[in-house]
Amino acid sequence: MKHIMITGGAGFIGSNYVRYALEAHPDWHIVVLDKLTYAGNLDNLKDVAERFHGRYYFVQADIADREAVFAAVRQYRIDTIVNFAAESHVDRSILDPDAFIKTDVYGTYVLLEATREFGLERFHQVSTDEVYGDVPTGYSQETDPLEPNSPYSASKAAAELLIRSYRVTYNAPVTVTRGSNTFGPYQYPEKLLSLFITNAIDDQPLPLYGDGMQVRDWLYVMDHVRGIDHVLMHGQLGEAYNVGGENERHNIDVIRMMLRILGKPESLIKRVADRPGHDRRYALDTRKLRALGWAPRADFEGALRETVDWYVNNAWWWRKIKSGEFKEFYRRQYAERLAQAV
Repeated sequence: MKHIMITGGAGFIGSNYVRYALEAHPDWHIVVLDKLTYAGNLDNLKDVAERFHGRYYFVQADIADREAVFAAVRQYRIDTIVNFAAESHVDRSILDPDAFIKTDVYGTYVLLEATREFGLERFHQVSTDEVYGDVPTGYSQETDPLEPNSPYSASKAAAELLIRSYRVTYNAPVTVTRGSNTFGPYQYPEKLLSLFITNAIDDQPLPLYGDGMQVRDWLYVMDHVRGIDHVLMHGQLGEAYNVGGENERHNIDVIRMMLRILGKPESLIKRVADRPGHDRRYALDTRKLRALGWAPRADFEGALRETVDWYVNNAWWWRKIKSGEFKEFYRRQYAERLAQAV
């Protein structure tokens, strides 16, 4: 693997992986292919373009555009695709499922076709723990059934089934990682932590769904990208691997910790009506990936503090995001809820 296409590489986890991979693999040349939708942002890669000139290239294209994808694979002699490209926010999938099917399912099909027709060495899919559905007790293992409960998670599960079919039918060289709730720098401020940090900085209300007792396994983004890279280097073809922080916490407890770090009052928290189909708990069994030699390194409170500090020190990055398309999404999603908030 020398010529890697990172689809969705201008997004949150993708841009952090691009930066990590260029540092960890000095013989790699990376092409980021990104549609630059609302969550794709070249500011996420500004330092990469400056530091890795000659090893980093950018192509603006949609993964669902077969002609554009095939042209990029051919032009840059791609031998490996790592697919981060996805519509990824559950709330948006409830408002508009259409975009999720087009990108997450049909787009994955196009990438698999490129893998097959060009005889690539590897296609790696970045998936999510949400494909397992709600996990009231125990821990999800890679052999568990996929039981998604939102249009977003259903689109990711559908993509995984398509990937499996290409492995069985065409012997495609595929691997999958299922990551848990990821946080860190460059996360578009619609997700729980990035939204609440930026709102709290400006003393704006924090619209917390329901009682806030939903449980998530919190994973620092650098641990996530190391896990993806580890599977790319050492994972067995045809296999899926869970990447989790093994750090279960209630949403309300994470938000309270964040407010303490910022020195902001808990009165900013406003309990709002829960979203439909909101899974109560996710939790991953990571023994399969640990057996390959990976383990999360980040201390949660330290990583949270670093994340908060990043948003405090990089208001230039998120303020212009929150002044654009984001405003209309926020109004649709939260205006009525906040009007009735407790």
